[in-house]
Amino acid sequence: MRHTINQFLSEMDGISSNNEGVLILAATNAPWSVDSAFRRPGRFDRVLFVPPPDASGRVSILKAHLKDKLHAGIDFEKVAAATPEFSGADLSALIDIATDSKLEEALEKGEMIPITTKDLLNAAKKLSPSTKEWFGTAKNYALYSNESGQYNEILEYINQKKK
Repeated sequence: MRHTINQFLSEMDGISSNNEGVLILAATNAPWSVDSAFRRPGRFDRVLFVPPPDASGRVSILKAHLKDKLHAGIDFEKVAAATPEFSGADLSALIDIATDSKLEEALEKGEMIPITTKDLLNAAKKLSPSTKEWFGTAKNYALYSNESGQYNEILEYINQKKK
């Protein structure tokens, strides 16, 4: 793995070329596992915490995922209220569960049946937000490995949610 990291850093640092004006973005759900060589100035030296979507974000995500699916009379705000801490991936899974349920029902009845608010709420009961486990791990790193302060945003978010 060290060879791969060294090769990547050599490419980023541009041994014989000018990287001026080049921006490289990366995303991870485990920032504590990123090699410290990547965090040096001029490399991946800024860390941004992206929290789970708020209620209006969840509404937007639900609408986007349902755009091409047969649905009727969905109370998006009600579903968003029932899915706190759900990530975009969690909401996608919720819609998959509701869709599968409707497909089974459609096969039995021999006709297409739209997804409803009730279907989404039932699907939400079957899921637990994946962010809970992540925040459990993140909290430990933020509390016990935060000498540089890079996890301050996570701590602020966790403390804000407690209120």
